[in-house]
Amino acid sequence: MPEEVFFSDADFDAYRNLIYNESGIHFTQTNRSILESRLREKLRETKIASVKAYFDTITGNKEELKQFLDSITTNLTRFFRNQPHFDAFEKFIVPELQNIKRASGNTTIKIWSAGCSTGEEPYTIAMLLEELLAPPWKYEIIASDISLKCLMVAKEGLYNENRIVGIPNAYLAKYLNKVEGGYRIRDDIRAKIRFDYHNLKNDSGLRGLDVVFCRNVLIYFDEAAQTAVVNRFWDSMAAKSFLFIGHSESLFGMDTKFEFVKTQWATFYRKFT
Repeated sequence: MPEEVFFSDADFDAYRNLIYNESGIHFTQTNRSILESRLREKLRETKIASVKAYFDTITGNKEELKQFLDSITTNLTRFFRNQPHFDAFEKFIVPELQNIKRASGNTTIKIWSAGCSTGEEPYTIAMLLEELLAPPWKYEIIASDISLKCLMVAKEGLYNENRIVGIPNAYLAKYLNKVEGGYRIRDDIRAKIRFDYHNLKNDSGLRGLDVVFCRNVLIYFDEAAQTAVVNRFWDSMAAKSFLFIGHSESLFGMDTKFEFVKTQWATFYRKFT
């Protein structure tokens, strides 16, 4: 009697279509093994007997579907990841935004960290803005992710010794407290960041953003989903604003209105209307 196939081609097609329709994340044959591995973990965790039975579960249970989508995302991040982006943010973008906003009397810089994972990116941005902005300037940071587990870690703001690599010593002493188990982001810094669940397939409802960071997220989407996500960013951003994507990602050839900007520190995109 032939051995039962754990994950057939038909199963793979059903799952990847569901994932794409629900999140925009695109699985190909190349990363099929990642999906299979995650499914094995979910079956062990839920004690459900087969991938077909689990498929029926997630199509009928929105909460389990959320947890499944959480499990298939990769959450690689660190503080001050891709330093040239933060150099450009500090030396070009923040001064430019201050010049733009002075004319209107608006003294608040609004930033969205989309796909924030476990929080290192928005906390990095917050530490930089604490250094760069003096009264009356203020900032607001919204940080979102599709992973509820990652958001819980981000809100807690507690990182072990291995996770704080990359934070300058002066910032470490100033913005984190040494606690049992590692370091915790200072309470007043954590209070300035709003962490929220968001699926990039949907409109965030955010408007008037000055900077959007969405780095190393678009690579999980196919071209159609990438374009849709980027155009939703456009809708959420202020008339003169800036977009960072991952260094291996590009908007070239995509039907968007963003302008490419190259500086001595890094490249990024600008909405200028």
